[in-house]
Amino acid sequence: MVVTMRAVRIPEVAITMSAASAMTTLGAIPVFLLSAQSVFIRRDLDFDEARFGLAVSCFFAAAATTALLGGGIVDRLGRRRGTLLAGATSVLGGAGLAWGARSYAVLVVSLIVLGIANAAMQVTSNLSLAKSVPPHRQGLAFGVKQSAIPFAIVLGGLAVPSVGVIIGWRWTFGITAILAILVIVGGLFLPREPVIRAAAQGPLEKAPTMALALTAGAMAVASAAVNSLGAFVASWGFQIGMTPSQTGFLMAAGSGLSIGARVLTGHRADRRDGRNFPVVAAQMLFGSAALAVVSIPSIPTLWVSTILAFAVGWAWPGLMLFAVVRVGREAPGAASGAVQAGAFVGGAAGPALFGLLVSHTDYPFAWRVASLFLMIAAGMVFVARRMFQRDLVVRPMTRGGSPLPTR
Repeated sequence: MVVTMRAVRIPEVAITMSAASAMTTLGAIPVFLLSAQSVFIRRDLDFDEARFGLAVSCFFAAAATTALLGGGIVDRLGRRRGTLLAGATSVLGGAGLAWGARSYAVLVVSLIVLGIANAAMQVTSNLSLAKSVPPHRQGLAFGVKQSAIPFAIVLGGLAVPSVGVIIGWRWTFGITAILAILVIVGGLFLPREPVIRAAAQGPLEKAPTMALALTAGAMAVASAAVNSLGAFVASWGFQIGMTPSQTGFLMAAGSGLSIGARVLTGHRADRRDGRNFPVVAAQMLFGSAALAVVSIPSIPTLWVSTILAFAVGWAWPGLMLFAVVRVGREAPGAASGAVQAGAFVGGAAGPALFGLLVSHTDYPFAWRVASLFLMIAAGMVFVARRMFQRDLVVRPMTRGGSPLPTR
């Protein structure tokens, strides 16, 4: 396959990356606002940690289903219509949480709507980067885009001592609804695109199915572990003696370092031009060790291990997405969509399982299980890499007439 792309000006690339990051942040932030303010929300709506975990899982389950079933729809609708649809859905869900969630049932329904909005924003952003950013800058682009996830956690943590404590947790979700209106306004200024119909052409050359499925599985298993960290570390810290404001600052500190780590990882991937999967696996193994230390009920230890888990052990999503896009052949959108769905599935299953483990055992045991999940995911990444390498030997992939390096 020969890849061609028109010349892209630096400002245009920067605008594309910024827009993708902003949409990713807005799509992901509701679940982290829920996590950072879980103490207040569970008290007001009267539900326990197991039901809290289920609510978080509903958000990710809706996102996973939408990514799997709606990725092709967004492909056909185009960037403008996809942005408008995502913005409108986000407004509906944010308003529902802010002014309609007077019961646990309404809370869950609103989170499902926001999960759909999250998937729409993620898919639109991924395809925009894959099609609009030059290949030699895509590592940085996906690193910046995926750094929006920890940035959402930073905002979620800072919302507790600022907006949440002062005027109430409902207004934090109201602000997201207002910001989603700005997404709609921005979408109206995007150029109109024709709705793409089924093309009368042969099938696109795609990445090997088994290797891609194993990579998506690794993403799901690893995401189950790290999303549990994002969802429950505040509650764990509160249980061992930290105040809600302190746990909010802890999440913000770790996530802030994770932002820099993801951007740096993506930049180094562009310079390295290969061997991305081993770096992903190494970061997962480091995260596994950090989560094992998180299980120790000590406030100083929790500070150090949580920051390291966020900064290094959760620095791999952008790099994994970039690596899969590079071996996605003529269908990078389908490849990234499959892996993105794996992330959502892990996000759905992880907090629910973690919440059940906490309810029937305790936090230290649940953290050790999460540590094991990251270790298993690292092994799956190594196996998937071998599969991709074998496929590249049989079906060499080229760019500009030159073979691409194996990963």
